[in-house]
Amino acid sequence: MQQDESSHIHQNSTKKEKSKVEMKILIGPPKLTRYERARIIGARALQISMGAPVLIDIPENVEDPLTIAEMELEMGILPITIRRRSPDGKWQDIPLKWLLELKKEEYGD
Repeated sequence: MQQDESSHIHQNSTKKEKSKVEMKILIGPPKLTRYERARIIGARALQISMGAPVLIDIPENVEDPLTIAEMELEMGILPITIRRRSPDGKWQDIPLKWLLELKKEEYGD
């Protein structure tokens, strides 16, 4: 049996190749998990509520620290590094910018 060449080419082109950033992430999924997202937003909201300077221009109708923290996260301006640990004791520090870049690549933002 001979396989159709066009179907073989199509299968190869639909496979997603790993980006350079994705290859750098060795521990955990190559995206920001919902738990990491929640912790970042919560920690940043606490900082804002305690008087830390806000890193974005806030719209007049927004006063909630959680909303402001979420806006800062979505804009990708938080200088945060996430430490992921594996069960064998190894760990990796992953800059938040890497994870947000992958999200932009995935969704085409």
